[in-house]
Amino acid sequence: MVNYGGGLIGIIALVCAIWVIYDVWTNNKKLSSGAKIVWTIFAVLFNIITAIVYYFIGKKK
Repeated sequence: MVNYGGGLIGIIALVCAIWVIYDVWTNNKKLSSGAKIVWTIFAVLFNIITAIVYYFIGKKK
């Protein structure tokens, strides 16, 4: 996981990662298991960026 030095940005990064992982595995039923694993890995490694990309591209409305 990316080290943001703690504090508010660290908390935001953690919340972003948890949101993406939760949404991918519970609400996005059309994704394959492989795609879900890829989103999960990206959420852990690049949490804030992944959350932004997932919101605009990956999340089905």
